[in-house]
Amino acid sequence: MRVLLVASAFNSLTQRVHTELRGRGHEVGVELALGDDLLRARVTHFRPDLIVAPMLTTAIPEDIWTAHTVLIVHPGPKGDRGPSSLDWAISTGAREWGVTVLQAVAEMDAGPIWASVRFPVAACGKSELYRNEVSDAAVTAVLLAVDRFAGGEFGPEPLDYSRPDVRGQLRPYHSQQYRRIDWDSEDTASVLRKLRAADSQPGVLDELYGREYFLHGGHHEDRLRGTPGAVVATRDGAICRATVDGAVWLPQLRRRRKPGGPATFKRPATHALGTDLPGDVPEVPVTPAEAAVRDTWSELSYYEQGSVGYLEFAFAGGAMSTVQCRRLLAAYRQACARPIRALVLGPARDFFSNGIHLNVIEGAEDPAEESWRNITAMNDLVEAILTTTDKLVISALTGNAAAGGVMLALAADEVWCRESVVLNPHYRLMGLYGSEYWTYSLPRRVGATEAARLTRETLPVGAGAAAAIGLVDRVGAGGTAEFREWVRREASLLADSPELEGRLTAKKRQREADEAVKPLADYRSEELAHMRRNFFAEGEPYHQLRQNFVYNVVPPATPAYLLG
Repeated sequence: MRVLLVASAFNSLTQRVHTELRGRGHEVGVELALGDDLLRARVTHFRPDLIVAPMLTTAIPEDIWTAHTVLIVHPGPKGDRGPSSLDWAISTGAREWGVTVLQAVAEMDAGPIWASVRFPVAACGKSELYRNEVSDAAVTAVLLAVDRFAGGEFGPEPLDYSRPDVRGQLRPYHSQQYRRIDWDSEDTASVLRKLRAADSQPGVLDELYGREYFLHGGHHEDRLRGTPGAVVATRDGAICRATVDGAVWLPQLRRRRKPGGPATFKRPATHALGTDLPGDVPEVPVTPAEAAVRDTWSELSYYEQGSVGYLEFAFAGGAMSTVQCRRLLAAYRQACARPIRALVLGPARDFFSNGIHLNVIEGAEDPAEESWRNITAMNDLVEAILTTTDKLVISALTGNAAAGGVMLALAADEVWCRESVVLNPHYRLMGLYGSEYWTYSLPRRVGATEAARLTRETLPVGAGAAAAIGLVDRVGAGGTAEFREWVRREASLLADSPELEGRLTAKKRQREADEAVKPLADYRSEELAHMRRNFFAEGEPYHQLRQNFVYNVVPPATPAYLLG
């Protein structure tokens, strides 16, 4: 079928639906919801058999949904209505929620139901929940609805609140009046629910040192205590605030925009506070090994099971700044010094990596210089992985990866990913040539022709398609917990295999042979020559594209690469 995806943004769920439908042989186009007339023109030109809206914040015009079947993906169970479904689910402590695919009608979220799938609500932030449990349920529901539509015999179920399985309700917009934190009275559990319900957008509006900020993200702290509301510690750019019965970590802040003032964006909390942060607030570090056995916030954790080491990292939004790359490199070297036979890299949930940290770069005094420092630090990390010859290194992708984050994963000996993962192995949309040794790693996996196609087309690649072309080695099924258990089991089998020593010997010989043909230093210098031009030369689009990304600038029209 010809399926047109209509979305407010080409976000993670829309990308996954895109890859899943294309993988099933459908002809898929994408139209961003940038105006009714633009949408009408695109529908006329594309002539879809079906329109699907995976993530939509505006209404579809009546003349479109009366002429075409339009399926809306709503992140709530049957009967749930309103624009803040997941916010309410998290803030009210729901243990189970759902995703419903319903047909567009005049009344929002009230159309006939084509499919509905329930899922458990994990104890995490809204964006992490969205990219994992919500996304899994949404894709299952969309594929079921598309199959039902294609079959031509299914009759969608009218919304009927008298049915026992229709337990949702119409809820209002989850405004700041519901999000406000009373630090003097609310316990840690209540504070975390509010923070997690707003972690990506819109944040929780609060005051720190006489200024208003939106708080983004929230994590439990098991030891630190203090006066409720006070900042009691910092760690790797995050701040820790005391509650009445504990404390929470806040990784990112966004200053509230003043009327008529410039737009603001999320930054590491200590960066956002700047000199307002008192000098006597202590930095309280935690080692990756300690973080693995505590209930505290850390971007890095390390543990071992048998002869396998697990270095987990979790960076907000998947972005990795200069200092984050350096910390991860230090942790990697420490792990390599351990008496292990295999090392698994990757977070337990959510993004693997999306490459350099555009928000930190945007907030730097000299964005070009910070871009250079950041890409250099990323290259140092990737080089360390590429030159590890005495251990089997496995990249385990529970979540998505893009740009330099994909190349970081490809530096390992094997790349395993969850079946839901979406990869974007390209840089062009940010006006960059790319680095992280991609000119070495990508062609050696998929060949020069396929590497050129992937970096030219700039379309997302699903896990199954990635395995088919050799971009990844293995694909694991199930949710995040099931995938990590599968990774642990399979990594243990490889590490304890009698064939491992022979494999490591062959790996070392291959690295030496590759080095003799063309040294890694040559790949690096050639890539960085292009990147230096991208960062520093006049007329390069990178800086404007970066600003558009950081400030969420809406494009005037759907980009050509999405048209299908």
